[in-house]
Amino acid sequence: MDNPQVGWIGAIIIGGLAGWLAEMFMKSDMGILMNIILGIVGAAVANLVLSMFGVVLGGWIGYLIAGFIGACILIALGRMLKRSA
Repeated sequence: MDNPQVGWIGAIIIGGLAGWLAEMFMKSDMGILMNIILGIVGAAVANLVLSMFGVVLGGWIGYLIAGFIGACILIALGRMLKRSA
């Protein structure tokens, strides 16, 4: 969470929204706490991956987009790990 334009409370709110949107998109049932975690961690993961390609998303909308993309990736990875176990 290295985005100076989004504080901790903003990260929780946006992370929860991003996680919820990813949950709806991926047809998953995670719960509100997991949505927040997925959104925040997902935003960090997506920003890391996107920065490797020179893409930087800033502000609340950028954090929401990155959180959504990252949360979808994390849900997909969780499903793959669950199937292989």
